[in-house]
Amino acid sequence: MSVLSDLSPQSSLAVSESRPWVDYVALTKPRVNLLVLVTTTIGFHLGNVGRTDLALLFHTVVGTFLVASGAAAFNQVLERDVDAKMRRTKSRPLPDGRLSTRESAWFAAALSATGLLQVGLGANWLAAGIAAATLGSYALVYTPLKRVTSLATVVGAVPGALPPMIGWAAATDTVSREAWVLFAIIFLWQMPHFLSIAWLFKDDYGRAGFPMLPVLEPDGRSTGYHVAAYASALLPVSLIPSLMGLAGFVYFGVALALGLAFLVVSLRFAVSRTRRDARVLFFTSIAYLPLVWLAMVLDRL
Repeated sequence: MSVLSDLSPQSSLAVSESRPWVDYVALTKPRVNLLVLVTTTIGFHLGNVGRTDLALLFHTVVGTFLVASGAAAFNQVLERDVDAKMRRTKSRPLPDGRLSTRESAWFAAALSATGLLQVGLGANWLAAGIAAATLGSYALVYTPLKRVTSLATVVGAVPGALPPMIGWAAATDTVSREAWVLFAIIFLWQMPHFLSIAWLFKDDYGRAGFPMLPVLEPDGRSTGYHVAAYASALLPVSLIPSLMGLAGFVYFGVALALGLAFLVVSLRFAVSRTRRDARVLFFTSIAYLPLVWLAMVLDRL
């Protein structure tokens, strides 16, 4: 959700006239892409051996952030019509008419190209290639699929899980099994997180015509099943870093405790399928990931 989404169209327009850069910032979904910045940094840190090359880290993180921001802007360009139908997105710059499609598309292209070049020239082209895959899978595959099938949520989890692999590739110039484990943790975590959001905003998604799982099956049985299944898979996968030497036993204990708590909350939602438990699941998912990453990073110091 953008920083302007809670404002009325009139007040948003007034803000835009005095500070037009706010609308461009809103196109990049900065709060969402903060996760990209963090996970890229963590992937770099875990892959790095010896003294940290700060210039390499800077180009990797900033370049990846620019690519992700460009992907978010392309997403808003492509979804401007459906965003206008949803209460939580209708005040975004494009559906509200504060930015044109043309200038938004050029802005997205400039961010994406600059970010890819920065990662490629400042880090390496393997990392840039993964960043390009992130951009393409999000803007060209996931975004159009959202109008077609509920499986788009699974597809969208792929670009969401690639940033730590970018950081790892930048630090090591390889994509090893450790990088794939980092990918798997975020991929599995995203599904309960996204489905809790889809459940809370299923009416909004229904108005926009998105065939999200809670829209297609309003009783929520399938949604609950998927939440429970992915949370169950996340628990053992989150312990693998300790088993392969990427983290130690402190991380193992923290990840086990957090994974069990996340699983309990997921199972509770799967049974009750109430808005209250969906909100609890959403906020638990927000707390889970940074705590797991923090434990992994601290266990490597």
